[in-house]
Amino acid sequence: MKKLLGILILIGAMTMAQAQTGNVENSRKVATKGFAEREVTPDIIYLSINLKEFYIDGNTKKKVSIETLEKQLYDAAIANGVKKEDFTIQNVYSYNYNTKKKGNELLQARQYRLKISNLNNLDLMLDKVDPFGIESTSISGYDHSQKKEIEKELKTEAVKDARRNAEILAEADQQGVGKALVINDNSSMNFNDLIPQPRMMAYAKTADSSVMESSGNGLNIDIRPIKLTCYIDVVFELK
Repeated sequence: MKKLLGILILIGAMTMAQAQTGNVENSRKVATKGFAEREVTPDIIYLSINLKEFYIDGNTKKKVSIETLEKQLYDAAIANGVKKEDFTIQNVYSYNYNTKKKGNELLQARQYRLKISNLNNLDLMLDKVDPFGIESTSISGYDHSQKKEIEKELKTEAVKDARRNAEILAEADQQGVGKALVINDNSSMNFNDLIPQPRMMAYAKTADSSVMESSGNGLNIDIRPIKLTCYIDVVFELK
């Protein structure tokens, strides 16, 4: 009896599903696309900094360790407002240093990831780290603190745009637009997929001064707005 009852329930469910599908397929409808876009300036920046051990004036007895350089960077970052949890090690590696007496020697290097809100004091922060120990810095990614809210607003605008487009088509045939039957979200709003090409900065040291190799005086990096786009496909009922 229970088995028979289960079969009847299953048949009933399948019949209802087929009926609903048939109603959608057989109803008078109009399919349109909705679009929305917005320029947003990221307020979260992920900075990648590579530090490496080195010998002072090439003297293999006077090595500046990676731990020393890391402490310099950490202290400078915390003083610049970076939170402890936003200072992380991204990679650890080593490189060959050629010495005349011992041949090649392995020195340690590390890559750090800092989450910051702006680049205003970046040059001042890096000035606290021995320039010989900074291999390179670059922007590795962007994000926005209100990303979810922005996505919600764009999708809402895109659906409204789809309805306006449907109303134009329906009005041309002297018909009206009813409820949405199908809504497909085809948008992709990943900040890291849309970031501009990051600018690479490197530190070098001359005999009498430190030189920052970038676009001129200091780390002058412009965070340009990112254009987010949203596409929605909607099928509306005609009435």
